Parts: sequence; C-alpha cells; structure tokens
Amino acid sequence: MFQIIGIVLLFGLVFGSFIMSGGKMGVILHAAPHELMAILGAGIAAFLIANSMGTIKSAMAGMGSVFKGPKWKASDYRDLLSLLFLLTKTMKSKGVIALESHIEKPAESSIFSRFPRITKDHFAVDFICDTLRMMTMNLEDPHQVEDAMEKQLEKHHHEHLTGPHAMQNLADALPALGIVAAVLGIIKTMGSITEPPAVLGEMIGSALVGTFLGVFLAYGLVGPFATRMKEVIDEEAAFYKIIQSVLVAHLHGNAAQISVEIGRGDVPSGSQPSFLELEEALGAMPAEG
Repeated sequence: MFQIIGIVLLFGLVFGSFIMSGGKMGVILHAAPHELMAILGAGIAAFLIANSMGTIKSAMAGMGSVFKGPKWKASDYRDLLSLLFLLTKTMKSKGVIALESHIEKPAESSIFSRFPRITKDHFAVDFICDTLRMMTMNLEDPHQVEDAMEKQLEKHHHEHLTGPHAMQNLADALPALGIVAAVLGIIKTMGSITEPPAVLGEMIGSALVGTFLGVFLAYGLVGPFATRMKEVIDEEAAFYKIIQSVLVAHLHGNAAQISVEIGRGDVPSGSQPSFLELEEALGAMPAEG
C-alpha cells in the first residue's frame, strides 16, 4: 500500500513541480519513447548479460514482495513456535524413536500437518528435519549443531539476496546509461548545427531527457525496489533464525517451554506474540498421541 502511494507521489511531485515551474511536458513526452528504448533496452540487456537464469528469476519473483511484503505473518510465527514446541517436547518426553517418523516423512506427520503454511516452505521443513536428524545420530554438541545451522542459514540467505543485488546493480547502471542516451542526442544535435536556435534548443532538451530519465528511474524506482526486496528477505530470514534458536536451546537441556520462549525473543517486534498469547496457543493444542 505505502509503495503504491510512494510511486504516485514520486511521479506527481517530480512532474508536478516541473509543470508548475513552467516546464512543457511535451518535450519529455516527445523524447521519452526513444530515450527509454536506449536506457531501459541497454539496462535489460546488461541485466541479462550479468546474471544467471536463477538470479533473473529470483529478481522477477522478488518484485511481487515489494508490494506484498514478507510472506510470514504474526500467526505464522506463533505456529512455528507451536510446531517446535511439539517436536522438542516429543523428543524430550518420548525419545528420538518417537520423533523419527515425523522427521523422515514430514508430509505424513501428524505434527507437521497441523501447520500447512509452514509445511509448504520446503527449506523450513528440511532445516528442522535435518537438524533433528543430526540430533538423533548422537550429534549433541550444541556448538557444533549451531555452527552447522548457521552455515545453512548463511547459504540460504546469500542465495536469496542475489535478486536484490542484481536489481541494485541495474539501478547503479541506469544513470550512466542515461548519459549514453544523452550523448547520442547531442551527437544528433551537432549533426544539425545549422538549424535555427529554436530547433537546436528543442533537440538539446530532448537529449537531456535521457540523463533525467536515467537518474529518475535509478533513484526513484529501481533502487528503492531493490532496497525493499532486501528488507523483505532480511525480515523473512528471522523466521528461520527462530528454528536455530529453539533447537540449540533444546540441545542445551532446556525444557520445551523454555526453548520456545528463547525463540520467541527472535520474532520481529511487529509480529512477536506476547508471553501470554504464546502460552495460550501452546495450551490450546491437543496433546500428541
């Protein structure tokens, strides 16, 4: 919502101020098609040259998150803590044997099936199951497990940041590409140096539109889009960090209730359930048979 408002304000204030100061939109509208062809065309071409197909898909998919925001909502964080509570409680009270069926086939698990939004996230499910599987193989050193989990999180986060980085590189290139378009316009103008001053002025104005559009697109649209995409990815990463916090706390010998309370502290403030809300959610869950 705020992103749409921002875009409307961006165009309204920039072009509104130009018109109010006596500027003629006709000059910009006349030059914009071929200037944008040069700037955006070169930008897209450079984008395709510089990035792999996976990065391009990541960047395109991330564009939707600019407007939708993080996929994890407050209820999802509460569900994650509830899921981890059930898993750690089962492991502590019934042993690793009781947990094996859940982590080997999470799609058929009576615990995982209670939280369908989480089970749709393959990384979250694999991250939980792989870590618990290591614990069942007698890897019980909390520091080793934490280090292994940290490496997985870093890899996952790095791979998801390729899209925003590619968009930021495009934003950095657009002002220079705008200058390229402007220089081409100046070259065209110099070829018509015998024309009357009024004609030359219009041609120079059209050439400068290229510089304007390059800077406008870079700092007004593409750059902010890249920043927003990175912000969303960073916030979503907190979801997986909670998994690490809870399972490492469990390895340190804490009770399931204490472990999820430690994980609750890692929930982003805007989505963090209160102590009482989490306690009520855990108390309302039917016991695992």
